[in-house]
Amino acid sequence: MQLNKGILFVLLGAGCFGFTPIFAKLGFSHGYSLGQINIVQMMISSFILWSFTLIKRSSFKGLNKKNIPHIMITGCFVGLTSIFYYGSMQYLPASLAIILMFQFVWIGIILEWIFSKIKPAPITVVSIIFILIGVFFASNIVNGDIQGLPLKGFLFGILSAFTYAGFIFFSGKVAVNVDPWTRTSLMSTGSTILVLVLFLRDIPSVVPLETNLITASIGVSLFGAVLPPLFFAVGAPLVSGGIANILTSIELPIAILSASLILSEAVTPLQWLGTAIILAAIALNELGSSLFRVKKHING
Repeated sequence: MQLNKGILFVLLGAGCFGFTPIFAKLGFSHGYSLGQINIVQMMISSFILWSFTLIKRSSFKGLNKKNIPHIMITGCFVGLTSIFYYGSMQYLPASLAIILMFQFVWIGIILEWIFSKIKPAPITVVSIIFILIGVFFASNIVNGDIQGLPLKGFLFGILSAFTYAGFIFFSGKVAVNVDPWTRTSLMSTGSTILVLVLFLRDIPSVVPLETNLITASIGVSLFGAVLPPLFFAVGAPLVSGGIANILTSIELPIAILSASLILSEAVTPLQWLGTAIILAAIALNELGSSLFRVKKHING
């Protein structure tokens, strides 16, 4: 029952994150800067999360001087992911920015290796190779459609993958005994402080708040900084890192589909093939490893 609950919440968190490109692109289309969107997004996120936390009278049990900074630092990964992910979308099609950010899957496996001393199994290495093959097709390199696109966009996209992988990994490790609402609110606070410091010069430009800026920011707040951290805070501790990687893969088709249907971005059959290869590789990593362990147990 606990596993099913964990699966559900991780799926919801990943699915929500898949809708953020719509609102980020909306904000950019109205001429707002990366700093403006991130500042208002994080301010709204912190306000919403702390409001619910206080209204629900969530428990502060388990908090101490040591883990509060750790929780807030974990939240900084959310802010960095938003900055790099949306920054990538300023220069690249949303579908390509999504694919770059989605490299968090194999990066997450490396983090498990470094911090949890869990060495990748041979089938995991094979899965990573297939993920990279999928990226080759999904990025539309074959048709040469990425030529002429700014290198800065690709750099931001890869950086967003590293920070997102860091968030998923540490959100399942840091102060998991603390109430999810309290923990997520503290994460949002850490993220807000980071964004305000990095975009200090943009703060005066967000006042007075304009309707279009508020609309775009509420969208990216809910789907990028409020719901995913909350759902991950509840679900991530209940599932293994490998299963979490498989579940979060739902974000990729949802994000690309929304970019295609709502943002009217062209997504070629070759790109869908690449996306399918990536998803299959992710499933192979966990399901293949589990099957191998079962067979080894039976044979043993």
